[in-house]
Amino acid sequence: MSILTITDAEGRRIPAWQLLLRYVMLLAVLALTVGPFLWQLSTSLKGPGEDIFSSPPSFLPGRPTLDNYTRVADTIPVWDYALNSLKVATANVVTNCVGSALAGYALARMRYRGRRAATLAFILAMLVPVEGIIIAQFTTMRELGLNNTLIGVLLPGSVAAMNVLLMRNAFLNLPHEVEEAAFVDGANVWQRFLWIALPSVRGTLAVVAIFAFMGAWDDFLWPLIVLSDPGNFTLTIGLNYLHGTFANDERLVAAGTIIAVLPLIVLFACLQRFFFRGVGEGAVKG
Repeated sequence: MSILTITDAEGRRIPAWQLLLRYVMLLAVLALTVGPFLWQLSTSLKGPGEDIFSSPPSFLPGRPTLDNYTRVADTIPVWDYALNSLKVATANVVTNCVGSALAGYALARMRYRGRRAATLAFILAMLVPVEGIIIAQFTTMRELGLNNTLIGVLLPGSVAAMNVLLMRNAFLNLPHEVEEAAFVDGANVWQRFLWIALPSVRGTLAVVAIFAFMGAWDDFLWPLIVLSDPGNFTLTIGLNYLHGTFANDERLVAAGTIIAVLPLIVLFACLQRFFFRGVGEGAVKG
């Protein structure tokens, strides 16, 4: 009887104790990352008669109910807040994908004076903490008359430096011969960008879209500073009412958290096959 042999990527046999250790570590990481979300989901499904602080804790709800989600909608206009967040996040995805693709292509493929200095400026922009420039951002929005508007929430993060550098690295991996052949055939720079370069970096563009959506959807500090009208509140700001007014009812807080996280899960599920292609995408298959 042959014994199943498991090997690594280089064909070397993996001892049983190493394989077991790897699985134990993977399960530990899974518990640390997914465990809190599953606990929040379980808490959001528990009725008022169940003790969520019992010892030992009860992970599965005895009688699952969706009443907590209804109570969240009755307590705060959660769907209006979610719509505001969706507007900001969707616009942020569009501006980041368009702006990062254009800037990344210019940094990677075009030749002009000051290109290295521009790349260095984007790198330095990543080193500046948001808290260090947030007062300047608020003053700028106030001078532009954009305080307490969703445009004011969107504008500072409309093109992120990290996304520009991601697109630049993706465009750098494209073979120059392909664009040179298109240039010989009479294609101008816009045609080479739209029909040759951009389709080859769709995976990285999906990564930028995910990062942009997550950053805008989860942002709390900047909307809290720039918004004052409850009608313009994003979801993260609106859910803060659940913590302040209903701090003793963890079921409502858990239900609001699940409502806020669910769109991110759906987005990642739709784009995961592009996401895992990574930022190293760009090679053209023959």
